[in-house]
Amino acid sequence: MAPEEHLQVLREENARFAAAATAACARHGWRARVPGCPDWDLADLVWHLAGVQHFWGWLVRARATSPTGHPDPVRPADDELPAFLADQARALEDTLTRAAPADRVWTWAPQQDVAFVLRRQAQEATVHRVDAEQVLGEVTPIATGVGMDGLDEWLEVMVPGALPDGPPAAAEPVVFHAVDADAQRRLFAGSGDLPVATLTGPAGDLLLAAWRRVPLSTVTVDGNADRATELLATTTVG
Repeated sequence: MAPEEHLQVLREENARFAAAATAACARHGWRARVPGCPDWDLADLVWHLAGVQHFWGWLVRARATSPTGHPDPVRPADDELPAFLADQARALEDTLTRAAPADRVWTWAPQQDVAFVLRRQAQEATVHRVDAEQVLGEVTPIATGVGMDGLDEWLEVMVPGALPDGPPAAAEPVVFHAVDADAQRRLFAGSGDLPVATLTGPAGDLLLAAWRRVPLSTVTVDGNADRATELLATTTVG
């Protein structure tokens, strides 16, 4: 996906997240648990995404070369969270609209530019939108292109960040087969030719399985499901 596509995804997913969080609060209250993040309630989820967007909006506006100096926001009262979230989403979207993808900024990854922030924030908002919809009990699918882009980011950026020394000992490949994109990707591709399992389903469901937002039973597993689950569990990235 191109940077302008990431920006559009960010706008759309921010709006969907806000709508789902508002509806979930009205239906279940702020203390409702988040299935994909069991340690969080709905208020924690909203605060998390708002805080993440506050940080990256500040960093891009400042063209910061270090996270040092970020002014940590004060968590508002629960009833003030929607307004705070809306302010951070709007500020991040406006800031990224005015920035060039090639502008240099600090990131925690080897890629140190605004294009990285655009992609990461589009995917952050997408997965957390699903988190909010799971609280609501009404989950909408992730678009094929967004799902594939997210799976590629997870494999190329997030997993190496979580496993800087490479795959765990005796790791076998796990194949992701996205039927809607007619595409395959491999986790631990260099660990051998024979995969321990092939996971087949829509790209969005495969992305959510990789992020452990849904169980592997959500997709079709051809092979050793228990071992595939173990291998996915080694890639905890947040």
